[in-house]
Amino acid sequence: MTILLGLIIAGVSLIGGFAALGGKVAVLWQPWEVVIIVGVALGTFVVANPFKAIVDTGAACSEALRNAVPVKRDYLDVLALLYGLMRELRAKGRNEVEPHIEDPHGSAIFQNFPSVLRDKRLTTFICDYFRLLIVGNARAHEIEALIDEELHTIHRDQMKPYAALTSLAEAFPAIGIVAAVLGVIKAMGAIDQSPQLLGALIGAALVGTFLGIFLSYALVGPIAHKVKTVRDARLRPYIVVKQSLLAFINGAAPQIALEHGRKTISSYDRPTIDEVEQETMSVSAAAENVSDIRQKGAA
Repeated sequence: MTILLGLIIAGVSLIGGFAALGGKVAVLWQPWEVVIIVGVALGTFVVANPFKAIVDTGAACSEALRNAVPVKRDYLDVLALLYGLMRELRAKGRNEVEPHIEDPHGSAIFQNFPSVLRDKRLTTFICDYFRLLIVGNARAHEIEALIDEELHTIHRDQMKPYAALTSLAEAFPAIGIVAAVLGVIKAMGAIDQSPQLLGALIGAALVGTFLGIFLSYALVGPIAHKVKTVRDARLRPYIVVKQSLLAFINGAAPQIALEHGRKTISSYDRPTIDEVEQETMSVSAAAENVSDIRQKGAA
């Protein structure tokens, strides 16, 4: 929403200011200049990036337009899920916890947090490291190094659309110059025509330079920055998982381990201690109800 609002403000200011200066707005409408610039840009974009990166760039732009970043509710779900798993791991045998990790979609704990289950990569990330805890013999510093390496890999993959869009933004001014040169060549071919016609042709050529610079600095560049901001925010739940797990491995109680993760959340979205405690109490109550049902069924 903010992207669309910003583009409207920029477009109205640009065209309105040009019209207020006495410019003829119709002159700016040069569809074939747009075809040349956008077409060449898309072609070079396809040449420079693998297919998966192209698809992911589309997904990243969609996320940026929707501002699809984790909110407080998402962080509460992650913290409550971690609490439920850590509580089960501390209170029960590892054999009882393993089914939750092996089949998260069939797990009573995971099913309470559909927002986490919808994120397949995050679900796999959580399960993988809890699986290491169940297997045992893994030291805290070894797990931390492994998590850091995976987070580096995830971040590198997540930033590929940002790098691709940044390269495209840097190329647009030069592509605009190419379009302008073609327009000048066309104008030179009509050098024997009237000054009015030559002026129109040269004006049309200069629109190519204008469009290249405008698309670079007022459209693609800002969208690339927005993609980076959104992708960085979407990586934050992984940091929460990392810090909570490391604290738990080092002997912290589940509730204290969550505090290590909570502190890594931005102050804009960070839930309070009371909110986290309320969520964990709900998880504890749900776990006790499930346990009672199982005991009655066994009886």
